[in-house]
Amino acid sequence: MEQNLPKDPVMLLSFVNTQLRDNYSSLEDFCRFFDLSEEKLVDKLEKIQYKYDAKQNQFI
Repeated sequence: MEQNLPKDPVMLLSFVNTQLRDNYSSLEDFCRFFDLSEEKLVDKLEKIQYKYDAKQNQFI
């Protein structure tokens, strides 16, 4: 399903955080549903200075 995700990192950030807020209780659940590598997603968003915060369940 990766091809259905936004390519632009800022748009991806917005999409992921919205999904985490509305539909998934963890990044692991989100990645499992979208068949994504959690490590690759985290790396991609770290390039724009965002890190996943499990307590808040979002990238901040």
